[in-house]
Amino acid sequence: MATSVGAIVLNVSNVARAAEFWSQALGYVPQPHNPDFLAPENGEGPRLHLDETDRTHLDLWVDGQDSDQQTEVERLIALGATRVDWDYPPDADFVVLADTEGNVFCVIA
Repeated sequence: MATSVGAIVLNVSNVARAAEFWSQALGYVPQPHNPDFLAPENGEGPRLHLDETDRTHLDLWVDGQDSDQQTEVERLIALGATRVDWDYPPDADFVVLADTEGNVFCVIA
């Protein structure tokens, strides 16, 4: 099982303006199915998700199944992360944790 930074979620006030800036700054391109997501042209590296409602945080992606996600969540908690009380949608594929400094991040299956 491997865990990696799959996306960096940035809270922005204007998605179009932020997309223009970050596309030029990083050489990222908008994703055809969702222009709020920018990715490296070669497809390698974390995506940048521009969001007007969510706070800035990391999305950690777990390669594997739901059981792998739970194993990773337990590993991160053992390292000092804590569970965050969150209102999850019924089809949630993520678990919200906070690091030792209180910064939230998601673990996504």
